[in-house]
Amino acid sequence: MPHSRPHHPSEPHRGKPLQTGTGADAGTGTGTGVHAVVPAPDPAAVTAALPAEPRAGGPRRPASGPARAPGGPRRSVPTWLVLLTVCAGQFLVVLDVSVVNVALPSMRTDLGLSTTGLQWVLNAYTIAFAGFMLLGGRAADLFGSKRMFLVGLGLFTVASLAGGVAQEGWQLLAARAVQGLGAAVLAPATLTIIMAAVPPGPARTRAIGTWAAVGAAGGAAGGLVGGLLTDLLSWRWVLLINVPVGALVLVAGVLWLAEGRGGPGRRLDLPGAVLVTAGLAAVAYGIVETEAAGWGSPASLLPLFAGVLLLGVFVAVEARTAVPLMPLKLFRSRAVTAANATMLLTGSASFASWFFMTMYAQNVLGYGPLKAGVALIPSSISIVVGSKLAPPLMARVGTRTVAVGGALVASAGFAWQSAMTADGSYATSVLGPGVLMLAGIGLAATPLSALATAGVAAEDAGLASGLINTSRTMGGALGLAVLSTVAASRSGGSTSPEALTAGYALAFRCGAVALFTAALLMLVWLPKGEGER
Repeated sequence: MPHSRPHHPSEPHRGKPLQTGTGADAGTGTGTGVHAVVPAPDPAAVTAALPAEPRAGGPRRPASGPARAPGGPRRSVPTWLVLLTVCAGQFLVVLDVSVVNVALPSMRTDLGLSTTGLQWVLNAYTIAFAGFMLLGGRAADLFGSKRMFLVGLGLFTVASLAGGVAQEGWQLLAARAVQGLGAAVLAPATLTIIMAAVPPGPARTRAIGTWAAVGAAGGAAGGLVGGLLTDLLSWRWVLLINVPVGALVLVAGVLWLAEGRGGPGRRLDLPGAVLVTAGLAAVAYGIVETEAAGWGSPASLLPLFAGVLLLGVFVAVEARTAVPLMPLKLFRSRAVTAANATMLLTGSASFASWFFMTMYAQNVLGYGPLKAGVALIPSSISIVVGSKLAPPLMARVGTRTVAVGGALVASAGFAWQSAMTADGSYATSVLGPGVLMLAGIGLAATPLSALATAGVAAEDAGLASGLINTSRTMGGALGLAVLSTVAASRSGGSTSPEALTAGYALAFRCGAVALFTAALLMLVWLPKGEGER
Protein backbone atom coordinates (compact mmCIF):
# COMPACT_ATOMS: atom_id res chain seq x y z
CA MET A 1 0.00 0.00 0.00
CA PRO A 2 1.43 3.41 -0.84
CA HIS A 3 2.98 5.36 1.99
CA SER A 4 1.60 8.65 0.77
CA ARG A 5 -1.75 9.31 2.35
CA PRO A 6 -4.71 11.28 1.12
CA HIS A 7 -6.55 13.89 3.14
CA HIS A 8 -7.17 12.54 6.58
CA PRO A 9 -10.19 10.36 6.11
CA SER A 10 -12.68 10.24 8.89
CA GLU A 11 -15.64 8.00 9.30
CA PRO A 12 -19.23 9.10 9.70
CA HIS A 13 -22.15 6.96 10.43
CA ARG A 14 -23.37 5.34 7.27
CA GLY A 15 -26.44 3.67 6.64
CA LYS A 16 -29.03 2.91 4.33
CA PRO A 17 -32.75 3.53 4.19
CA LEU A 18 -35.16 1.37 6.02
CA GLN A 19 -37.08 -0.66 3.54
CA THR A 20 -40.19 -2.72 3.88
CA GLY A 21 -42.39 -4.55 1.50
CA THR A 22 -45.91 -3.71 0.60
CA GLY A 23 -49.10 -5.70 0.47
CA ALA A 24 -48.37 -8.96 2.25
CA ASP A 25 -45.09 -7.73 3.57
CA ALA A 26 -46.19 -4.52 5.23
CA GLY A 27 -49.89 -5.01 5.35
CA THR A 28 -50.56 -1.80 3.49
CA GLY A 29 -51.99 -3.15 0.26
CA THR A 30 -51.05 0.08 -1.47
CA GLY A 31 -48.04 -0.90 -3.51
CA THR A 32 -46.10 2.14 -2.32
CA GLY A 33 -44.70 0.64 0.87
CA VAL A 34 -43.93 1.91 4.33
CA HIS A 35 -40.55 3.52 4.29
CA ALA A 36 -38.21 5.88 6.01
CA VAL A 37 -34.67 7.01 5.60
CA VAL A 38 -32.54 5.98 8.49
CA PRO A 39 -29.05 7.25 8.85
CA ALA A 40 -27.41 4.18 9.68
CA PRO A 41 -24.44 3.49 7.90
CA ASP A 42 -23.98 3.76 4.38
CA PRO A 43 -20.74 1.90 4.88
CA ALA A 44 -18.77 4.04 2.47
CA ALA A 45 -19.63 7.33 4.07
CA VAL A 46 -19.17 5.80 7.48
CA THR A 47 -15.71 4.69 6.54
CA ALA A 48 -14.37 7.99 5.56
CA ALA A 49 -15.12 10.51 8.21
CA LEU A 50 -12.42 10.05 10.77
CA PRO A 51 -11.71 13.45 12.30
CA ALA A 52 -8.73 15.45 11.18
CA GLU A 53 -5.37 15.61 12.85
CA PRO A 54 -5.07 17.91 15.84
CA ARG A 55 -3.37 21.19 15.07
CA ALA A 56 0.00 21.80 16.57
CA GLY A 57 -0.35 23.28 20.01
CA GLY A 58 -4.08 22.59 20.19
CA PRO A 59 -5.76 20.53 22.87
CA ARG A 60 -5.42 16.83 22.40
CA ARG A 61 -7.85 14.36 23.88
CA PRO A 62 -6.73 10.76 24.41
CA ALA A 63 -9.96 9.29 23.06
CA SER A 64 -8.67 5.77 23.16
CA GLY A 65 -5.92 3.42 24.39
CA PRO A 66 -3.92 3.31 26.38
CA ALA A 67 -6.60 3.13 29.04
CA ARG A 68 -6.01 4.47 32.51
CA ALA A 69 -6.95 2.53 35.63
CA PRO A 70 -8.70 4.72 38.20
CA GLY A 71 -6.03 6.39 40.28
CA GLY A 72 -3.28 4.47 38.57
CA PRO A 73 -0.84 4.70 35.65
CA ARG A 74 -1.80 4.19 32.04
CA ARG A 75 -1.88 0.62 30.85
CA SER A 76 -1.33 -0.31 27.24
CA VAL A 77 -4.35 -1.58 25.31
CA PRO A 78 -3.78 -3.16 21.89
CA THR A 79 -5.21 -1.05 19.10
CA TRP A 80 -7.17 -3.98 17.74
CA LEU A 81 -9.16 -4.17 20.98
CA VAL A 82 -10.05 -0.50 20.69
CA LEU A 83 -11.09 -0.98 17.06
CA LEU A 84 -13.06 -4.11 17.94
CA THR A 85 -14.99 -2.28 20.65
CA VAL A 86 -15.85 0.71 18.50
CA CYS A 87 -16.80 -1.38 15.47
CA ALA A 88 -19.01 -3.61 17.61
CA GLY A 89 -20.94 -0.60 18.84
CA GLN A 90 -21.39 0.70 15.31
CA PHE A 91 -22.40 -2.75 14.07
CA LEU A 92 -25.27 -2.82 16.55
CA VAL A 93 -26.60 0.50 15.29
CA VAL A 94 -26.37 -0.54 11.64
CA LEU A 95 -27.85 -3.97 12.21
CA ASP A 96 -30.81 -2.54 14.09
CA VAL A 97 -31.70 -0.27 11.20
CA SER A 98 -32.28 -3.10 8.76
CA VAL A 99 -33.19 -5.91 11.16
CA VAL A 100 -36.49 -4.19 12.08
CA ASN A 101 -37.83 -4.10 8.52
CA VAL A 102 -38.92 -7.71 8.15
CA ALA A 103 -40.52 -7.70 11.61
CA LEU A 104 -42.99 -4.89 10.86
CA PRO A 105 -45.93 -7.14 9.86
CA SER A 106 -45.60 -9.09 13.12
CA MET A 107 -45.36 -5.85 15.10
CA ARG A 108 -48.58 -4.66 13.47
CA THR A 109 -50.37 -7.88 14.40
CA ASP A 110 -49.21 -8.04 18.03
CA LEU A 111 -49.51 -4.36 18.94
CA GLY A 112 -52.42 -3.40 16.72
CA LEU A 113 -50.44 -0.76 14.86
CA SER A 114 -52.05 1.08 11.96
CA THR A 115 -50.29 1.65 8.66
CA THR A 116 -49.29 5.10 9.92
CA GLY A 117 -48.04 3.55 13.14
CA LEU A 118 -45.86 1.13 11.18
CA GLN A 119 -44.34 4.04 9.31
CA TRP A 120 -43.54 5.76 12.60
CA VAL A 121 -41.75 2.70 13.92
CA LEU A 122 -39.22 3.61 11.25
CA ASN A 123 -39.56 7.39 11.21
CA ALA A 124 -39.16 7.86 14.97
CA TYR A 125 -35.63 6.54 14.61
CA THR A 126 -34.96 8.67 11.52
CA ILE A 127 -36.05 11.97 13.01
CA ALA A 128 -34.19 11.48 16.31
CA PHE A 129 -31.02 10.42 14.54
CA ALA A 130 -31.03 13.30 12.06
CA GLY A 131 -32.09 15.89 14.62
CA PHE A 132 -29.49 15.11 17.27
CA MET A 133 -26.47 14.30 15.08
CA LEU A 134 -24.80 17.73 15.28
CA LEU A 135 -25.46 17.90 19.00
CA GLY A 136 -23.93 14.44 19.42
CA GLY A 137 -20.85 15.50 17.48
CA ARG A 138 -20.30 18.61 19.58
CA ALA A 139 -20.91 16.66 22.80
CA ALA A 140 -18.07 14.29 21.84
CA ASP A 141 -15.78 17.30 21.38
CA LEU A 142 -16.74 18.92 24.68
CA PHE A 143 -17.29 16.04 27.08
CA GLY A 144 -15.01 13.33 25.71
CA SER A 145 -15.45 10.68 23.06
CA LYS A 146 -15.33 7.69 25.43
CA ARG A 147 -17.98 9.18 27.67
CA MET A 148 -20.29 9.91 24.75
CA PHE A 149 -19.68 6.46 23.27
CA LEU A 150 -20.79 4.85 26.51
CA VAL A 151 -23.76 7.20 26.95
CA GLY A 152 -24.94 6.65 23.38
CA LEU A 153 -24.54 2.89 23.53
CA GLY A 154 -26.21 2.77 26.94
CA LEU A 155 -29.24 4.70 25.64
CA PHE A 156 -29.43 2.46 22.59
CA THR A 157 -29.24 -0.73 24.68
CA VAL A 158 -31.84 0.35 27.25
CA ALA A 159 -34.17 1.53 24.46
CA SER A 160 -33.78 -1.84 22.73
CA LEU A 161 -34.90 -3.58 25.92
CA ALA A 162 -37.87 -1.23 26.27
CA GLY A 163 -38.89 -1.79 22.65
CA GLY A 164 -38.55 -5.54 22.96
CA VAL A 165 -40.94 -5.73 25.91
CA ALA A 166 -43.37 -3.04 24.66
CA GLN A 167 -47.05 -3.89 25.15
CA GLU A 168 -48.50 -0.85 23.37
CA GLY A 169 -47.70 0.82 20.11
CA TRP A 170 -46.73 4.14 21.71
CA GLN A 171 -44.19 2.35 23.90
CA LEU A 172 -42.49 0.88 20.85
CA LEU A 173 -42.42 4.26 19.10
CA ALA A 174 -40.90 5.97 22.15
CA ALA A 175 -38.24 3.26 22.37
CA ARG A 176 -37.36 3.70 18.70
CA ALA A 177 -36.95 7.46 19.19
CA VAL A 178 -34.56 6.90 22.12
CA GLN A 179 -32.63 4.39 20.00
CA GLY A 180 -32.19 7.11 17.37
CA LEU A 181 -30.96 9.54 20.03
CA GLY A 182 -28.45 6.98 21.28
CA ALA A 183 -27.21 6.34 17.76
CA ALA A 184 -26.78 10.09 17.15
CA VAL A 185 -24.63 10.38 20.28
CA LEU A 186 -22.63 7.22 19.58
CA ALA A 187 -21.76 7.71 15.90
CA PRO A 188 -19.60 10.89 16.05
CA ALA A 189 -17.80 9.60 19.17
CA THR A 190 -16.71 6.42 17.41
CA LEU A 191 -15.06 8.45 14.67
CA THR A 192 -13.01 10.46 17.13
CA ILE A 193 -11.94 7.33 19.00
CA ILE A 194 -10.66 5.61 15.86
CA MET A 195 -8.70 8.69 14.81
CA ALA A 196 -6.98 8.92 18.18
CA ALA A 197 -6.30 5.19 18.44
CA VAL A 198 -4.72 4.56 15.03
CA PRO A 199 -1.63 6.48 13.88
CA PRO A 200 -1.50 8.00 10.39
CA GLY A 201 -0.34 5.80 7.56
CA PRO A 202 -1.13 2.28 6.37
CA ALA A 203 -2.46 1.23 9.79
CA ARG A 204 -5.11 3.93 9.73
CA THR A 205 -6.05 3.03 6.17
CA ARG A 206 -6.56 -0.59 7.24
CA ALA A 207 -8.66 0.57 10.19
CA ILE A 208 -10.86 2.57 7.86
CA GLY A 209 -11.31 -0.48 5.65
CA THR A 210 -12.26 -2.57 8.67
CA TRP A 211 -14.81 0.03 9.69
CA ALA A 212 -16.35 -0.03 6.22
CA ALA A 213 -16.54 -3.81 6.22
CA VAL A 214 -18.29 -3.85 9.60
CA GLY A 215 -20.84 -1.28 8.44
CA ALA A 216 -21.61 -3.20 5.27
CA ALA A 217 -21.81 -6.47 7.18
CA GLY A 218 -24.36 -4.96 9.56
CA GLY A 219 -26.51 -3.71 6.71
CA ALA A 220 -26.31 -6.98 4.79
CA ALA A 221 -26.92 -9.15 7.86
CA GLY A 222 -30.02 -7.23 8.97
CA GLY A 223 -32.42 -8.92 6.58
CA LEU A 224 -31.04 -12.37 7.31
CA VAL A 225 -30.89 -11.96 11.09
CA GLY A 226 -34.29 -10.28 11.23
CA GLY A 227 -35.91 -13.00 9.15
CA LEU A 228 -34.40 -15.78 11.23
CA LEU A 229 -35.25 -14.21 14.59
CA THR A 230 -38.79 -13.37 13.55
CA ASP A 231 -39.45 -16.82 12.08
CA LEU A 232 -37.80 -18.87 14.84
CA LEU A 233 -38.59 -16.72 17.92
CA SER A 234 -40.63 -13.53 17.56
CA TRP A 235 -40.37 -9.96 16.37
CA ARG A 236 -39.35 -8.90 19.87
CA TRP A 237 -35.97 -10.57 19.48
CA VAL A 238 -34.93 -8.25 16.67
CA LEU A 239 -34.69 -5.65 19.45
CA LEU A 240 -33.85 -7.82 22.45
CA ILE A 241 -30.80 -9.27 20.69
CA ASN A 242 -29.15 -5.87 21.19
CA VAL A 243 -29.32 -6.09 24.98
CA PRO A 244 -26.73 -8.79 25.79
CA VAL A 245 -24.46 -7.68 22.96
CA GLY A 246 -24.75 -4.03 23.98
CA ALA A 247 -23.94 -4.90 27.60
CA LEU A 248 -20.77 -6.73 26.54
CA VAL A 249 -19.67 -3.81 24.36
CA LEU A 250 -20.31 -1.39 27.23
CA VAL A 251 -18.04 -3.44 29.48
CA ALA A 252 -15.39 -3.53 26.76
CA GLY A 253 -15.66 0.24 26.34
CA VAL A 254 -15.14 0.84 30.04
CA LEU A 255 -12.09 -1.44 30.12
CA TRP A 256 -10.40 -0.73 26.79
CA LEU A 257 -11.16 2.86 25.85
CA ALA A 258 -9.29 5.73 27.48
CA GLU A 259 -11.04 8.80 28.82
CA GLY A 260 -11.18 11.68 26.36
CA ARG A 261 -11.38 15.26 27.56
CA GLY A 262 -12.78 18.27 25.79
CA GLY A 263 -10.97 21.57 25.45
CA PRO A 264 -10.52 23.49 28.73
CA GLY A 265 -13.21 26.03 29.44
CA ARG A 266 -15.44 24.87 26.58
CA ARG A 267 -19.19 24.84 27.18
CA LEU A 268 -22.24 23.67 25.28
CA ASP A 269 -24.05 26.35 23.29
CA LEU A 270 -27.52 25.53 24.63
CA PRO A 271 -29.56 27.98 22.49
CA GLY A 272 -27.77 26.77 19.37
CA ALA A 273 -28.26 23.14 20.36
CA VAL A 274 -32.01 23.65 20.85
CA LEU A 275 -32.41 25.56 17.57
CA VAL A 276 -30.46 23.16 15.33
CA THR A 277 -31.98 20.05 16.90
CA ALA A 278 -35.52 21.39 16.58
CA GLY A 279 -34.84 22.66 13.06
CA LEU A 280 -33.39 19.41 11.74
CA ALA A 281 -36.08 17.36 13.47
CA ALA A 282 -38.81 19.56 11.96
CA VAL A 283 -37.33 19.25 8.46
CA ALA A 284 -37.01 15.47 8.86
CA TYR A 285 -40.59 15.27 10.13
CA GLY A 286 -41.88 17.30 7.19
CA ILE A 287 -40.01 15.11 4.72
CA VAL A 288 -41.35 11.84 6.07
CA GLU A 289 -44.89 13.28 6.20
CA THR A 290 -44.83 13.77 2.41
CA GLU A 291 -45.30 10.03 1.93
CA ALA A 292 -48.76 10.07 3.49
CA ALA A 293 -49.88 13.69 3.07
CA GLY A 294 -48.15 14.79 -0.15
CA TRP A 295 -45.87 17.75 -0.84
CA GLY A 296 -48.65 20.33 -0.98
CA SER A 297 -50.31 19.39 2.30
CA PRO A 298 -50.03 21.68 5.36
CA ALA A 299 -48.99 18.61 7.34
CA SER A 300 -45.80 18.55 5.23
CA LEU A 301 -45.27 22.23 4.43
CA LEU A 302 -45.68 23.66 7.94
CA PRO A 303 -42.93 21.58 9.58
CA LEU A 304 -40.67 22.07 6.55
CA PHE A 305 -41.05 25.86 6.69
CA ALA A 306 -40.73 25.87 10.48
CA GLY A 307 -37.56 23.79 10.25
CA VAL A 308 -35.98 26.07 7.66
CA LEU A 309 -36.89 29.12 9.77
CA LEU A 310 -35.37 27.58 12.90
CA LEU A 311 -32.18 26.71 11.01
CA GLY A 312 -31.99 30.30 9.75
CA VAL A 313 -32.29 31.60 13.30
CA PHE A 314 -29.64 29.06 14.33
CA VAL A 315 -27.18 30.49 11.79
CA ALA A 316 -27.88 34.03 13.03
CA VAL A 317 -27.36 33.00 16.65
CA GLU A 318 -24.15 31.13 15.86
CA ALA A 319 -22.70 34.19 14.12
CA ARG A 320 -23.06 36.19 17.36
CA THR A 321 -22.19 33.55 19.97
CA ALA A 322 -18.74 33.62 21.54
CA VAL A 323 -18.54 29.81 21.80
CA PRO A 324 -20.89 28.48 19.09
CA LEU A 325 -22.13 24.94 18.72
CA MET A 326 -21.15 25.06 15.03
CA PRO A 327 -18.46 27.63 14.26
CA LEU A 328 -19.40 29.16 10.90
CA LYS A 329 -15.69 29.44 10.12
CA LEU A 330 -15.89 25.76 9.14
CA PHE A 331 -17.66 26.81 5.96
CA ARG A 332 -14.87 29.17 4.95
CA SER A 333 -13.09 26.02 3.83
CA ARG A 334 -13.91 25.24 0.22
CA ALA A 335 -13.31 21.55 0.88
CA VAL A 336 -15.76 21.38 3.79
CA THR A 337 -18.50 23.33 2.01
CA ALA A 338 -18.17 21.52 -1.33
CA ALA A 339 -17.92 18.07 0.27
CA ASN A 340 -21.05 18.58 2.36
CA ALA A 341 -23.03 19.99 -0.57
CA THR A 342 -22.11 17.14 -2.90
CA MET A 343 -22.64 14.55 -0.13
CA LEU A 344 -26.17 15.92 0.25
CA LEU A 345 -26.81 15.30 -3.45
CA THR A 346 -25.08 11.91 -3.50
CA GLY A 347 -27.02 10.76 -0.44
CA SER A 348 -30.30 11.71 -2.12
CA ALA A 349 -29.72 8.95 -4.66
CA SER A 350 -27.78 6.37 -2.65
CA PHE A 351 -30.37 5.95 0.10
CA ALA A 352 -33.16 5.50 -2.43
CA SER A 353 -31.28 2.72 -4.22
CA TRP A 354 -31.68 0.32 -1.27
CA PHE A 355 -35.38 1.05 -0.93
CA PHE A 356 -36.30 0.67 -4.61
CA MET A 357 -34.14 -2.43 -5.11
CA THR A 358 -35.96 -4.08 -2.21
CA MET A 359 -39.37 -2.96 -3.49
CA TYR A 360 -38.60 -4.31 -6.96
CA ALA A 361 -37.39 -7.65 -5.61
CA GLN A 362 -40.43 -8.13 -3.35
CA ASN A 363 -43.29 -6.48 -5.23
CA VAL A 364 -42.34 -7.35 -8.81
CA LEU A 365 -40.07 -10.40 -8.73
CA GLY A 366 -42.01 -11.96 -5.83
CA TYR A 367 -39.12 -12.44 -3.38
CA GLY A 368 -39.92 -12.86 0.29
CA PRO A 369 -38.20 -10.63 2.88
CA LEU A 370 -35.47 -13.16 3.65
CA LYS A 371 -34.77 -13.90 -0.02
CA ALA A 372 -34.70 -10.17 -0.80
CA GLY A 373 -32.16 -9.65 1.98
CA VAL A 374 -29.96 -12.42 0.59
CA ALA A 375 -30.29 -10.99 -2.93
CA LEU A 376 -28.85 -7.64 -1.81
CA ILE A 377 -25.80 -9.06 -0.01
CA PRO A 378 -23.54 -8.69 -3.10
CA SER A 379 -24.52 -5.02 -3.31
CA SER A 380 -23.57 -4.56 0.35
CA ILE A 381 -20.24 -6.25 -0.26
CA SER A 382 -19.60 -3.99 -3.24
CA ILE A 383 -19.73 -0.95 -0.92
CA VAL A 384 -16.93 -2.51 1.13
CA VAL A 385 -14.92 -3.13 -2.02
CA GLY A 386 -15.45 0.43 -3.21
CA SER A 387 -14.58 1.97 0.13
CA LYS A 388 -11.43 -0.17 0.50
CA LEU A 389 -10.30 0.68 -3.03
CA ALA A 390 -10.78 4.40 -2.43
CA PRO A 391 -7.84 5.16 -0.06
CA PRO A 392 -5.06 3.73 -2.28
CA LEU A 393 -6.68 5.28 -5.34
CA MET A 394 -6.84 8.64 -3.56
CA ALA A 395 -3.12 8.41 -2.90
CA ARG A 396 -2.38 7.65 -6.55
CA VAL A 397 -4.76 9.78 -8.60
CA GLY A 398 -6.12 12.32 -6.10
CA THR A 399 -9.14 12.72 -3.87
CA ARG A 400 -11.24 14.72 -6.32
CA THR A 401 -10.63 12.29 -9.17
CA VAL A 402 -11.78 9.33 -7.08
CA ALA A 403 -14.90 11.18 -5.94
CA VAL A 404 -15.86 12.15 -9.50
CA GLY A 405 -15.13 8.66 -10.82
CA GLY A 406 -17.20 7.05 -8.09
CA ALA A 407 -20.18 9.29 -8.79
CA LEU A 408 -19.98 8.48 -12.51
CA VAL A 409 -19.79 4.73 -11.84
CA ALA A 410 -22.81 4.97 -9.55
CA SER A 411 -24.69 7.02 -12.14
CA ALA A 412 -24.02 4.31 -14.73
CA GLY A 413 -25.37 1.70 -12.32
CA PHE A 414 -28.55 3.71 -11.77
CA ALA A 415 -29.00 4.05 -15.53
CA TRP A 416 -28.60 0.28 -15.93
CA GLN A 417 -31.08 -0.37 -13.13
CA SER A 418 -33.63 1.91 -14.83
CA ALA A 419 -33.80 -0.60 -17.71
CA MET A 420 -35.49 -3.16 -15.40
CA THR A 421 -38.52 -5.06 -16.63
CA ALA A 422 -41.40 -6.79 -14.88
CA ASP A 423 -39.98 -10.20 -15.82
CA GLY A 424 -36.30 -9.33 -15.33
CA SER A 425 -33.72 -11.84 -14.17
CA TYR A 426 -31.77 -11.58 -10.94
CA ALA A 427 -28.41 -11.30 -12.71
CA THR A 428 -29.29 -8.40 -14.99
CA SER A 429 -31.99 -6.59 -13.00
CA VAL A 430 -30.68 -6.84 -9.42
CA LEU A 431 -27.15 -8.22 -9.14
CA GLY A 432 -25.27 -6.38 -11.88
CA PRO A 433 -26.70 -2.88 -11.51
CA GLY A 434 -26.81 -3.17 -7.72
CA VAL A 435 -23.11 -3.99 -7.50
CA LEU A 436 -22.21 -1.14 -9.87
CA MET A 437 -24.37 1.41 -8.02
CA LEU A 438 -23.08 0.63 -4.56
CA ALA A 439 -19.43 0.21 -5.57
CA GLY A 440 -19.55 3.68 -7.13
CA ILE A 441 -21.17 5.15 -4.04
CA GLY A 442 -18.45 3.59 -1.91
CA LEU A 443 -15.77 5.15 -4.09
CA ALA A 444 -17.42 8.59 -3.99
CA ALA A 445 -18.42 8.83 -0.33
CA THR A 446 -14.99 8.00 1.08
CA PRO A 447 -13.12 10.99 -0.45
CA LEU A 448 -16.05 13.33 0.20
CA SER A 449 -16.02 12.48 3.88
CA ALA A 450 -12.23 12.80 3.98
CA LEU A 451 -12.41 16.30 2.49
CA ALA A 452 -15.20 17.29 4.88
CA THR A 453 -13.01 16.61 7.91
CA ALA A 454 -9.49 17.33 6.61
CA GLY A 455 -7.76 20.24 8.30
CA VAL A 456 -10.44 20.68 10.97
CA ALA A 457 -9.14 21.57 14.43
CA ALA A 458 -9.12 18.73 16.95
CA GLU A 459 -11.70 20.44 19.13
CA ASP A 460 -14.12 20.55 16.18
CA ALA A 461 -13.48 17.03 14.86
CA GLY A 462 -16.65 15.47 16.25
CA LEU A 463 -18.73 18.34 14.92
CA ALA A 464 -17.25 18.00 11.43
CA SER A 465 -18.05 14.29 11.43
CA GLY A 466 -21.58 15.00 12.63
CA LEU A 467 -22.01 17.63 9.91
CA ILE A 468 -21.08 15.31 7.02
CA ASN A 469 -23.34 12.62 8.48
CA THR A 470 -26.18 15.14 8.70
CA SER A 471 -25.66 16.17 5.08
CA ARG A 472 -25.81 12.56 3.96
CA THR A 473 -28.81 11.73 6.13
CA MET A 474 -30.91 14.77 5.25
CA GLY A 475 -30.03 14.33 1.56
CA GLY A 476 -31.16 10.72 1.78
CA ALA A 477 -34.43 11.65 3.48
CA LEU A 478 -35.23 14.34 0.92
CA GLY A 479 -34.16 12.20 -2.04
CA LEU A 480 -36.20 9.19 -0.99
CA ALA A 481 -39.29 11.32 -0.40
CA VAL A 482 -38.96 12.99 -3.83
CA LEU A 483 -38.20 9.77 -5.71
CA SER A 484 -41.03 7.93 -3.96
CA THR A 485 -43.41 10.64 -5.15
CA VAL A 486 -42.00 10.34 -8.68
CA ALA A 487 -42.43 6.56 -8.68
CA ALA A 488 -45.97 6.74 -7.29
CA SER A 489 -47.03 9.32 -9.87
CA ARG A 490 -45.70 7.17 -12.69
CA SER A 491 -47.42 4.04 -11.35
CA GLY A 492 -50.71 5.93 -11.21
CA GLY A 493 -51.94 4.04 -8.16
CA SER A 494 -51.75 0.67 -9.90
CA THR A 495 -50.12 -2.26 -8.10
CA SER A 496 -49.55 -4.38 -11.19
CA PRO A 497 -45.95 -5.52 -11.71
CA GLU A 498 -45.71 -3.54 -14.96
CA ALA A 499 -46.93 -0.28 -13.38
CA LEU A 500 -44.71 -0.65 -10.33
CA THR A 501 -41.70 -1.41 -12.52
CA ALA A 502 -42.34 1.72 -14.58
CA GLY A 503 -42.42 3.82 -11.42
CA TYR A 504 -39.27 2.30 -9.97
CA ALA A 505 -37.46 2.69 -13.31
CA LEU A 506 -38.28 6.40 -13.47
CA ALA A 507 -36.98 6.85 -9.92
CA PHE A 508 -33.68 5.22 -10.91
CA ARG A 509 -33.41 7.44 -13.99
CA CYS A 510 -33.84 10.49 -11.80
CA GLY A 511 -31.19 9.11 -9.45
CA ALA A 512 -28.79 8.68 -12.36
CA VAL A 513 -29.27 12.36 -13.29
CA ALA A 514 -28.72 13.45 -9.66
CA LEU A 515 -25.44 11.51 -9.44
CA PHE A 516 -24.23 12.81 -12.81
CA THR A 517 -24.97 16.34 -11.59
CA ALA A 518 -23.05 15.60 -8.39
CA ALA A 519 -20.07 14.45 -10.45
CA LEU A 520 -20.06 17.72 -12.39
CA LEU A 521 -20.23 19.74 -9.15
CA MET A 522 -17.35 17.73 -7.70
CA LEU A 523 -15.28 18.38 -10.80
CA VAL A 524 -15.65 22.17 -10.65
CA TRP A 525 -16.02 22.75 -6.89
CA LEU A 526 -13.90 20.27 -4.97
CA PRO A 527 -10.31 21.45 -4.42
CA LYS A 528 -7.60 19.80 -6.45
CA GLY A 529 -5.15 17.51 -4.73
CA GLU A 530 -1.51 17.00 -5.46
CA GLY A 531 -0.97 15.61 -8.93
CA GLU A 532 -4.48 16.51 -10.11
CA ARG A 533 -5.02 18.79 -13.05
